[in-house]
Amino acid sequence: MTAAKAVYEAWSRPESLTIVVSPTARQSGEFVRKASGFARRLKIAVKGDGDNEISLAFPNHSRIVGLPGTEATVRGFSAVSLMLVDEAARVSDDLYLAVRPMLAVSEGSLWLMSTPNGKQGFFYETWEHGGPEWARVRVMARECARISPEFLREEREAMGERYFRREYECEFTDIESGVFDRDLVEAAISDEFGDLGL
Repeated sequence: MTAAKAVYEAWSRPESLTIVVSPTARQSGEFVRKASGFARRLKIAVKGDGDNEISLAFPNHSRIVGLPGTEATVRGFSAVSLMLVDEAARVSDDLYLAVRPMLAVSEGSLWLMSTPNGKQGFFYETWEHGGPEWARVRVMARECARISPEFLREEREAMGERYFRREYECEFTDIESGVFDRDLVEAAISDEFGDLGL
């Protein structure tokens, strides 16, 4: 769906720039490959932009550029009309903070897509505590007609309950390395105490 959105943005907005951010360059490349497939189906002649290894250039001078998953090598883009962060729960906070300024001039749109990866990071914080400017859409595997109930039963058995709920039910479960559940720790924190005089 988001690859189709990227192609729509590029084709309907001449000279626009869509950026795709993923945890790795390989994942960004796979996303751009899917976008290329949609463009071909629409008979839009796309090619690489000549500057970026993972990119599509459209006849109307719009571009889709896929970025690698390292904060140090993504800077330099501006006036981005659409920023797509794929597998956002696995993108580092540093990378996310490095790409956000690319939207400043254009006031472009920002989409975060992912299955949860524990109660940590910007994706979790945005989902749980982001303001009303964020639209949240949750689709669980059982709502997808292409995934059979039998497959999901097998996955629940193979993965165990915690991983299954995270991967297929879009649930922010606690990460395995924690000694205490995050909800218990947060409930124990209070700012009602004054100076202890130590």
